[in-house]
Amino acid sequence: MDEDTPEETGSAARVDDADPRRDAPAVRSDGGTERADGPTEDVALDPWGSASVGDYADLFEEFGIEAFDDVADDVADPHYLMRRGVIFGHREYDAVAEAMANDEPFAALSGFMPTGDPHIGHKLVFDEIIWHQQQGGDAFGLIADLEAHSARGMSWDEIDEHARNYLLSLLALGFDAEDGELYRQSDNRAVQDLGFELGSKANFSEFEAIYGFDGETNISHMQSVVTQTADILYPQLVDEPKPTVIPVGPDQDPHVRLTRDLATRVRYFKVTEAFASFELDDDERQLVRAAYDALAAGGAADDDGEVDDADTDVRCEDAAEWLADYEPPESGADDAEEDTDDAPDLAAAKSTALEKLRAGGKEPLRPRVRFFDRNATDEAFEALIEAVDGEKRVFEGHVDAFDLTRGEAESVAREVEIDHDGFGFRQPSSIYHRFMTGLTGGKMSSSIPASHISLLDDPADGYDKVKAATTGGRDTAEKQRELGGEADECPVYELYAYLLAGDDDELTRTVYSECVNGERLCGGCKEQAAELMREFLEDHQEKRAEAEELLDDLDIDLDSDRRGTGGEH
Repeated sequence: MDEDTPEETGSAARVDDADPRRDAPAVRSDGGTERADGPTEDVALDPWGSASVGDYADLFEEFGIEAFDDVADDVADPHYLMRRGVIFGHREYDAVAEAMANDEPFAALSGFMPTGDPHIGHKLVFDEIIWHQQQGGDAFGLIADLEAHSARGMSWDEIDEHARNYLLSLLALGFDAEDGELYRQSDNRAVQDLGFELGSKANFSEFEAIYGFDGETNISHMQSVVTQTADILYPQLVDEPKPTVIPVGPDQDPHVRLTRDLATRVRYFKVTEAFASFELDDDERQLVRAAYDALAAGGAADDDGEVDDADTDVRCEDAAEWLADYEPPESGADDAEEDTDDAPDLAAAKSTALEKLRAGGKEPLRPRVRFFDRNATDEAFEALIEAVDGEKRVFEGHVDAFDLTRGEAESVAREVEIDHDGFGFRQPSSIYHRFMTGLTGGKMSSSIPASHISLLDDPADGYDKVKAATTGGRDTAEKQRELGGEADECPVYELYAYLLAGDDDELTRTVYSECVNGERLCGGCKEQAAELMREFLEDHQEKRAEAEELLDDLDIDLDSDRRGTGGEH
């Protein structure tokens, strides 16, 4: 390599006030960075496409994914992928974190579509499942063979071979098969039966909107989607409904969103907050709550609009008068309904809430929880009435309870449902990790061998791939020392942060800091990473060999007798 390239090692110059490195991104405690912005690439979440996300922040706004930093402090001993910001988003992970902290039941599940060899990108998901198992959760790993056959046209012989390789790597990395469960979609009758029930609550127009399915989409592909929703809910069929996290890349979020909806639709009862005999939607309910809280705190308004502190009876017309002068925030809901992830449009809801309140006239506003009959049998509805303690009012299609909190009401509804052969599902949670950049730059792709490192690669080949990888280095060593490297754009730094440093945060901090400050040049950095990769692959493949006997003893059929057409569908 030429002496003037950043592949050579060297020492850094001092950073002074004029040094361009002063504008480098702030170093996180783990050695990663907080990006102020990102590429202006359209966000498209396609579970079967070549996934990429230009700016992960867009996912928060467009799809309602929440920032993982918001719940990170609730995790007592977070995995290094959480600490380093590799896991960047979630849906309702706080429920899992709470169960974990209180030693309550929870589960983790993810699936693997066996279309090629497992590679270092898949290791992120392996590690996340194993970590949750080590924290006391029920762990599930599944082979999405029905999806591989229907969506990718894989033959069953190919699927069998790849499935074995995925499971061996999962076991070699530490999955405890005695405490966890591994299965194939095609062999799990409980999953297939659940998929049939969930499919009765889905329709083709949803599949068009979520996945872009059309008249050319084969029926088996659509069926495999419903099967995946059953996979996601399957841990809640084991023992009891419980918080369940699905660790995935953001491209799989469409499956999570659909499953969260279906988990709610099959419930016997819907529990909401209510205030009067009429119904409110989620946004209207938030506005009426604001009006009630304001008026109940100081009494209701009289005919002249004055508040009498002695009168705490809040009527609909009083709330309408208060709400007419209220300016709601543009977005944000404290009491969003469980089956929606969309931010409320309170300004639009104000006019309809006013209309309902005015029509209510002098009817008192009185907070309560309401149980709606969604899918309950007659026996389950009668049992619910009996189970509701305290003051209640029974109507043809719902029950109002005045002495229960929302949480207590949810528990009552779930217990009655389960006692009467219902599922009682909780909406599944999810966490999302960043995609690894390909070693050649751009996307990591199984179809481009040089872009990824297979967990089956010969250790020497893994070493060579790292040595040949694209970096975030400058054009010359001189510029590298002057400006520092661009670790945030470097596939080799990602190898350290996502894999090679393991639990050693100090190593990632050192590599990152030395890079952006110009102390570390790419030649030495890649040599260190290549050696670590060789060591990792040697160790992993030794453990894979040890796992062969364990896999053979498991109750999972890796010699399918299914027949299929194969080829692209």
